[in-house]
Amino acid sequence: MKFEVAKLSLDHRKLNQSFYLQPTLKVARELLGKIIVRQLDGKILAGRIVETEAYVGENDPACHAYGGMTPRNKIMYLPGGHAYVYFTYGMHYCFNVVTEKEGFPAAVLIRAVEPIEGIEIMKKFRNTDDIYNLTNGPAKFCQAFKIDKSLNGVSLLGDEIFIIDPGIEMQFKIGRIQRIGISVGTDKKWRFFIQGNPFVSKVKIKPRIKNVK
Repeated sequence: MKFEVAKLSLDHRKLNQSFYLQPTLKVARELLGKIIVRQLDGKILAGRIVETEAYVGENDPACHAYGGMTPRNKIMYLPGGHAYVYFTYGMHYCFNVVTEKEGFPAAVLIRAVEPIEGIEIMKKFRNTDDIYNLTNGPAKFCQAFKIDKSLNGVSLLGDEIFIIDPGIEMQFKIGRIQRIGISVGTDKKWRFFIQGNPFVSKVKIKPRIKNVK
């Protein structure tokens, strides 16, 4: 499968709240191929979402809402269609899409995107000329799109940051494997990505071990 960078048309339809109110795993899959847009100082940064990761409810041990509401995770309890941005490892931001109904904490982490527009700006923010190293990971994506805690709680129905349908049917296969960067809930295959896309973060698949007699 060949992937090419294309120019963005803002005439495409912005996703409405009903999309985000769907079950989290469904949203995580259906976000693949959609385009995330960041308007910054009169400039447009945009990329096609190629990798996501789902975190679902207070019973998911890897979810920030595991154990209940805190000042850090309270945005996850808003109705679907808000941005949940958190700081991790004392150095990185991660951007999540809040999903499902109000009061049920769930979100989809945007793990990687394929750059479409504003690429030269992204290169400056990331301090690299390697297009394949711009947005192929959640922290890299946030740095390239200049996403920080100022966007935490922002509505995705507004104009600062939002997601649109590209308006064309894309043909691709979806891969599904275990989530990474966590120590609990590792059995859940809630990480989704477009197979063959060069902008996906490094995918490690555990080999199947056969019983040796």
